[in-house]
Amino acid sequence: MIFVTVGTQLPFDRLIKYVDQFAAAADLKVLGQIGKGKYEPENIRWKRFYEPDEMDEAFKISKVIVSHAGMGTIINCLRIRKPIIIFPRLSALGEHRNDHQLDTLKSFENVAGIYSAKDENQLCSLLQGHESLSLPKGLDSSEKVGLCNYVMSQL
Repeated sequence: MIFVTVGTQLPFDRLIKYVDQFAAAADLKVLGQIGKGKYEPENIRWKRFYEPDEMDEAFKISKVIVSHAGMGTIINCLRIRKPIIIFPRLSALGEHRNDHQLDTLKSFENVAGIYSAKDENQLCSLLQGHESLSLPKGLDSSEKVGLCNYVMSQL
């Protein structure tokens, strides 16, 4: 199963529409959190918003997460080691006030388990191959371990 989420602040009909159309063409099981958008999907199970425990369950049961370039979703995917496809909102299309989501995308595009899709073709290509997407390595790093060891040594 794939879980698509647009976050809680802004609608993102373009993402939901692309995933909905792909789900129909590929006969793919998709669960969606569509927010305040006007577009209502016909081919995916969806809710506008999920309670926190419902979101946790959706992340847990899904093989892949598809999302806007929201830091909360990205960090959650790293934390629980779920592959994520990031599809940023664009200010030129009125989806956000600026293009900081493109900057977020650039910051994460070389991180294992995080995949960037800048247009519908890239998104569809990643969705087609979603079964073979690698998992993120998580949030552990040598820097984190070193910091923890230093802090513990100071107690």
